[in-house]
Amino acid sequence: MNRIMVLGVSAGVGKSTFARELGERLDIDVVHLDALHWKPNWVEAPRKEFESAQKEIVTRDQWIIEGNYSNTYDIRAGEADTIIYLELPLVVCLYRVTKRWLLHIGKTRPDMGEGCKEKLGYTFLKFICITYHSRKKKMKERLQSFLETGNDRNVIILKNKKAIKTYLDTLNSMQASE
Repeated sequence: MNRIMVLGVSAGVGKSTFARELGERLDIDVVHLDALHWKPNWVEAPRKEFESAQKEIVTRDQWIIEGNYSNTYDIRAGEADTIIYLELPLVVCLYRVTKRWLLHIGKTRPDMGEGCKEKLGYTFLKFICITYHSRKKKMKERLQSFLETGNDRNVIILKNKKAIKTYLDTLNSMQASE
């Protein structure tokens, strides 16, 4: 497990936090796609620039890339050996997005592009609600397709806080025994 994609069903599922903890435990650098995609003041990076940055990262021996960004999924999936997929309930995702906003009002999170102060609006919440179930279905198909591309591919699906904690704790146990 050296080239890891962390995906999730929705914003607020915990991709960034999980990837950060995973990176610390495995001693692998973490790249947050939001930080590559967003320029100051929520300006999107040009698509070619966003793609090029990912193409460079996936040539490395080890990486954890966190974020969905379907339009560049194939760049990462072509080189990944593992996908860790987080799928928590919609209500948890909505709660966490709201909590994140309250905790970071007027600040830029470390996993975001520089100068992108935390914001939350009706349009974003509506997007989460409307796309949750279709994303869930699409992710299931995507994960199955990833597994079919080779025997060296792994998919780990974590569907609740306990499963996430147990998985991370298991990594600690495995490292301690090495």
